[in-house]
Amino acid sequence: MANFPEELYYENVDPQARGDQKGSHSLKVSKSINKPEEKLHERLSGEAKALFLDFCNAYGELTGESGLNFFLVGFRLGAKMIFDTFCSEDAPFESYLKD
Repeated sequence: MANFPEELYYENVDPQARGDQKGSHSLKVSKSINKPEEKLHERLSGEAKALFLDFCNAYGELTGESGLNFFLVGFRLGAKMIFDTFCSEDAPFESYLKD
């Protein structure tokens, strides 16, 4: 990625385009959640199944929103650090370059 702004403009930047590494904790937890979910989905019927699916959908929406919020907080923190690094004149010294 030689030119980040250009790649961003052409929508070639996708922070979600990655997968979990084999044997990672995240992958193990995901699999441990999927198995009981599938078993419950098979065993439930009628109103109980609909209620369970509503729960799963709401939980998925909540985790998606949480992920977005964590991303925004981290992005803003990084932007503040960059701004402070390059734009702040708050330094414990005096510039010799000022007229």
